[in-house]
Amino acid sequence: MHILIAPNAFKNSLDASQVARAIQQGLELSKLKCTTECFPIADGGDGTGSLIIGKCNGKVIWKEVHDPLGRKIKASYGLIDNGKTAIIEMADASGLRLLNKNELNPLKASSYGTGQLIRFALDQGARRIIIAMGGSATVDGGCGILSALGVIFLDARGERLIVTPEFLVNMDKIDISELDPRILDSEVVILCDVNNQLLGDQGAASVFGPQKGASPDDVQLLEAFLKNFAAVSKAKSGINMGDIKHGGAAGGATAGLHTWLNAKLVNGIDYFLSLTNFDEALKRSDLVITGEGSIDRQTLQGKGPYGVALRAKDKNIPVIALAGKIPLEQDDELQQYFDVLLSINNEPADITTAMENTGKNLIRTCKAVGDMIALK
Repeated sequence: MHILIAPNAFKNSLDASQVARAIQQGLELSKLKCTTECFPIADGGDGTGSLIIGKCNGKVIWKEVHDPLGRKIKASYGLIDNGKTAIIEMADASGLRLLNKNELNPLKASSYGTGQLIRFALDQGARRIIIAMGGSATVDGGCGILSALGVIFLDARGERLIVTPEFLVNMDKIDISELDPRILDSEVVILCDVNNQLLGDQGAASVFGPQKGASPDDVQLLEAFLKNFAAVSKAKSGINMGDIKHGGAAGGATAGLHTWLNAKLVNGIDYFLSLTNFDEALKRSDLVITGEGSIDRQTLQGKGPYGVALRAKDKNIPVIALAGKIPLEQDDELQQYFDVLLSINNEPADITTAMENTGKNLIRTCKAVGDMIALK
C-alpha cells in the first residue's frame, strides 16, 4: 500500500510539513506495511509560498522592505519557472506574525512591503506574479501594495495621503499616472482561501478586522474607508469592488489588486495542487491522508483538505481526514469527501494544551490508523 500524506497546516500549532512528518511517523510506528509520500499542501494561507517554492525547486531571494508598521525588515520572495514566475507570500512582508500582540492596529498597518517585493520581482524579470495573501496584518484594501507600485491616493484638496486606513478614509482621487507599466504587462494571480466579499457583515473589516486588532470603533472606520475606496475606484475604473468574489480576503487587498492590476482571484488550493503536480502523486497512491486544525462545513467552501479530497475521489482513492476539531454529529456532506473523519484529540483539554500536543496526537492517531488498516 502506498499512502499519500497531504495535510494543510494546523494553524497556530504546526506547519503543513511538520503535520505531514508527524502523520508519517505514526504510520511508521504502526504494524502496517506501507510506503508513504509527504505532500504538504496550502490553500493561500500563511506558508503557501514556501511550499510552492520548495515543490517547484525555486530560488529564494531576500530583500529589505517595510513591515506593516513601516519598519525595515528582511523578507523573501521566490522565483520559479526559470525566473519567469515570482512567488510572493504577503505574510513575509505584511504579516501578523511580524507584529507583537500589542502592536496590532489595522488603522495604522500597510501592505506597502508586499508591493516592494512585487517591484523587486519585476526588476528580476518576472512577468507572472503569484501572491499568497493569508496571514496579513492589514485591512488597507491593498492600497499599500498599489502605492509601492506607483499609485497615488489624494484627498479632496489634491494632497497626497499617507497610505494607511486612518488617513485613506479621506480618499477623493486615485492617480495611476505613475503606476509601474511592467505590472500591467504581467499576469498577477492571487491565491484565495476565503470567499468573503469586501463590504458588509461578512466583509473584510467586520470579519477580519478584529482578528488583526481592530476594536468595534476601528471596524466602523475601516468599513467606512473600504466603502469610500470602492466608490472612488468605481468612479474611475467602472468596477464595483463590492461585488468581487474573494474581495474581502487579506483585508480587501484582493479587491484592490483585481480592480487596479487586473489580478486574477483564484481558488487557492486548486491552483496550488495544479502548480505542484499533485495529480502525479495521486496516480501512485492507494490511500490519501489529509487534515487541518478544524474540519467542518466551511471546509467544503474551498479549504485545503476539500481540494485534496475532491481530486482523490475523482480517481476513486479513499481519503482519511484528521483534525483537532470535527463536528460532533455525523455530517453526510462531509462523508461524501472524507471516508473517515477523525479528531486527533485523546482526552478533554483546553485549546492551548491541545495545540501544544498536536504533534504527539497526530503520531498516536496515525499509529492507531495504521494498526487498524493492518488488521484487514
